[in-house]
Amino acid sequence: MRPSSARARRPQPASPTAPSTPVDRGLHHGPTAPYEAISADKIDRIIEGAIRVLHESGVVFERGSEALALLRAAGCQVIDECIVRFEPAMVRRALQTVSRSVRLWDRNGEQFITLDNRHTWFVPGMTCIKVFDLETGEPRDSNGEDLATIARVADALRNIDAVCIGCKNVARSDIHGEIEEFAILATNTTKPLEYLCERAESLDVVIEMAAAIRGGRQELYDKPYFLQIITPLPLNYPQGASDQILSAVRAGVPISVGTLPIGGASSPITTAGCMVQSLTTDLAGMVLAQLVRPGAFCIGSSDVNFMEPATGAIGNWAQTSLGDMLRTQVRRRLDLPSFTGIGGQSNARRFNQDAVQEITNGMLQAFFTRPATLDYLGSLDQGLTYSLHALLLSDDLADFLRTLWAGIPLDDDALAVDLAIELGPRRDYLTQKHTVSHCRQNLWNSRYFAANTPLSNNLLPDLDLGQRIDAELRRILAEHHPAPLDPAVVGQMRQIRERFAATFTG
Repeated sequence: MRPSSARARRPQPASPTAPSTPVDRGLHHGPTAPYEAISADKIDRIIEGAIRVLHESGVVFERGSEALALLRAAGCQVIDECIVRFEPAMVRRALQTVSRSVRLWDRNGEQFITLDNRHTWFVPGMTCIKVFDLETGEPRDSNGEDLATIARVADALRNIDAVCIGCKNVARSDIHGEIEEFAILATNTTKPLEYLCERAESLDVVIEMAAAIRGGRQELYDKPYFLQIITPLPLNYPQGASDQILSAVRAGVPISVGTLPIGGASSPITTAGCMVQSLTTDLAGMVLAQLVRPGAFCIGSSDVNFMEPATGAIGNWAQTSLGDMLRTQVRRRLDLPSFTGIGGQSNARRFNQDAVQEITNGMLQAFFTRPATLDYLGSLDQGLTYSLHALLLSDDLADFLRTLWAGIPLDDDALAVDLAIELGPRRDYLTQKHTVSHCRQNLWNSRYFAANTPLSNNLLPDLDLGQRIDAELRRILAEHHPAPLDPAVVGQMRQIRERFAATFTG
């Protein structure tokens, strides 16, 4: 019997706090295997190609930088005072010593997520310059309050595991503004953070603030609070990027270093060629990190994108999808995690049918590719505009992925051979204890789609998908309040920022 509209089931509320489930909630490794797009020997050709480019062509490090001096002292050949050529043995040694996993702890230092190639974690981001106004629905320049709102909503969502800079404070896009972004994140969520900045001075201040939150530099080293995302140019490390590697490694802050090559523009147009160049850039940063501290967690995470020849735009789905498969497989071959999966984002200019289709496809691809993080959740319009509605849909789809990754048991009880023989071919299973015990296995408890998908309106209010998501978003905004940061720590962070503002002359 269908419920009346008055009794229709409402979408299930998101958990108001960080999940209390075990820390291996993000585990994808085990019951199902990741997809291998090409053979292992061909993956090895990509890796060897990158090592050869490092040796025979090189990567630019800015003149006068400490990184350039360290690489020269370690035996690298330096051409034209800035092009560094790496000996293959040095690269292979770095690949042996680099840490393959790290724990990223929440604000309280009580729960952690493990960054490795056996887990996938979901993160809202990153660095959009516009948001959709919640009152008008129109895109506008983003600000600090918008970033706080994204962090607060992410704090409420059960399948969001860490929080990144979803949008920028456009009105204050200077060094002080990007330092303030860290303070906004720390104030509005208890979850672990991903942070990125343009200048090494910003990172130094943020490390000081994170140490204040954790209770000291050693405490931060022992329990890292954030992952630093560093974004050099293809085959080119400005001093701001290389100095960030040095600061983060010395402080024990985990690093994801990656560029954004565009096939046909800044890198070869072929998928394999673009992958070689992006991996070359990654390996250069990883070698530098291992020179400073062998065993540091500094993982390359370059994306691969391609120019569409008819328009010059980037983002053709087939090319991007194949590139995503390839780069995750390369990193699995190296026993390394692969960051910045493509799921949860869309090129659509609004949260509409196009966005839902692209977000869904990208999230489902993660079932096969298994990146360590999907950190563009909620990003629309080629990364320009942030959508909270897209974030909520991505959170629900993340739960679907985790249901699939849990796999199916294959023990005697699950196979039910004895039960089938006992009941014979003429009996039903409706009243059996076995049915009662297992009837909830492998079910996706979606908040926006009923169990009888796509007949959603049988069990959910008679609203379309966008309206159902909007209703829950409004509830979260009205009801969810993250645990406050200790006022004494808030005061310390303010003093750190004020001291930097008074002394900074750059």
